[in-house]
Amino acid sequence: MMQRGAEVFMTAPAAPKIQDIACHDARAAVRAVMEPACQSLPSSQARRFREDALLVASELTSNAILHGGGLTQFHAQIEGGSLLMQVSDRSTRAPHLVRPDPGRPGGFGWMITQRLASHVSVDIQPDGKTITAALAMP
Repeated sequence: MMQRGAEVFMTAPAAPKIQDIACHDARAAVRAVMEPACQSLPSSQARRFREDALLVASELTSNAILHGGGLTQFHAQIEGGSLLMQVSDRSTRAPHLVRPDPGRPGGFGWMITQRLASHVSVDIQPDGKTITAALAMP
């Protein structure tokens, strides 16, 4: 994990095992970037922003691991009053909403990300995709 000012960037080796970058690594990167920005916020706003940001980081990274062939990059930074997270994986399939099934756990990650983020985009390349989620600072 590299940290440059208020920016954290992690890259897995060319052919990583799925566990090379894990959800807890992404959450640690988000905390490292977010904490200085949260210091000027009222505690209730900072707590809510932290919870939302960590939930989005967890959902995007776990989806990359479970459905995207492995997490290949994670990048977090504060830019223009927003926390930007970029999550890359090996799949060229765009994420999609699934109908909840009471008999199956999960299925809410993409919906949660879209509800909490102020902007979400998907960039599909020949070797995978990058999802960018922006969460506006309160």
